[in-house]
Amino acid sequence: MNMQQFAGQLAVQLSNTSVFEWIAVIFGVLQVLLAWKNKVLLYPAGIISTAFSIYLLAHVHLYAESFLNLYYLVMSVYGCAHWLRKRSESQLPITKATTRDWTITAAIVFIGLILLYLILKNFTPSDVPFWDAWVSATAWAGMWLLAKRKLENWILLNVSNAFAIPLQFHKDIPLYAMLTIVLFIVAIFGYLEWRKILQQQQSS
Repeated sequence: MNMQQFAGQLAVQLSNTSVFEWIAVIFGVLQVLLAWKNKVLLYPAGIISTAFSIYLLAHVHLYAESFLNLYYLVMSVYGCAHWLRKRSESQLPITKATTRDWTITAAIVFIGLILLYLILKNFTPSDVPFWDAWVSATAWAGMWLLAKRKLENWILLNVSNAFAIPLQFHKDIPLYAMLTIVLFIVAIFGYLEWRKILQQQQSS
């Protein structure tokens, strides 16, 4: 497919984009911008975006990603409450993943991939069970590293994003794919920023 054909196909997809997808993506972009500015309103924006994303992704049979967004929804509610209650508390320092961290990360990916694949393959009408499972399993591992404040969380999250983008285009949700492209770019800058902070920590 050449660029002209791709642009034409994208234009058709955008013209058929549902209201649910517009809402999910608009609030997803707002969440990213608010997170960039370190504003607590990122959580309400995230709650709205993920709530609509759960329905949207399930509707196109990306069940693992839909379940992943349910987790994001719960964590957005928790994060908002935690932020408001403990704004003065310092965060864990950023560190690099140890061998033990990588072992746990690999286990999360492997076990998550197998479990999700088997569930999607045997109990849902998904036509992309492996790739849907892979996107979510790598995202789970990335979120675990993020919770541990490990630099490499951005790498795992972008592995997930890199596979999610063509999957979302395949499922005719181009706006959501574009949002994932934005998240991919943000994750690159996130990695570079965290690496800079880590270097400052080590030199102080």
